[in-house]
Amino acid sequence: MTSDETVPAVGVRPLDEVFAAIDRVNRRPRPWTGFEHGVLGAYRWAAGAQVAAPVTAAATAGSIGPCLAQLLAECQAAAVRLHLVRTQGADHTYVLGVHRALAWLCGLHEDRP
Repeated sequence: MTSDETVPAVGVRPLDEVFAAIDRVNRRPRPWTGFEHGVLGAYRWAAGAQVAAPVTAAATAGSIGPCLAQLLAECQAAAVRLHLVRTQGADHTYVLGVHRALAWLCGLHEDRP
């Protein structure tokens, strides 16, 4: 690869790393928890496999998946929703999974969920 070529990425993660993360979640034994559903939903949306964002249900503007700004906005929306569901006593595991996956994709932490 020359220095002019770019590696396809989802957020700050190389595309092949994201596909490996999707595969890793898909191989987990079922039934999946809400956390695992949230992680997979975030990964699939970020990779362009689903149109609606996992928390806001906003449509992706790009034809190949969301850009980093959209990923960060959805991550922030997940953080807000996480706070709301915790204060309301609702099950927060799905939103937590979405938030952790998007934060990893955006490079906010290195711990892949």
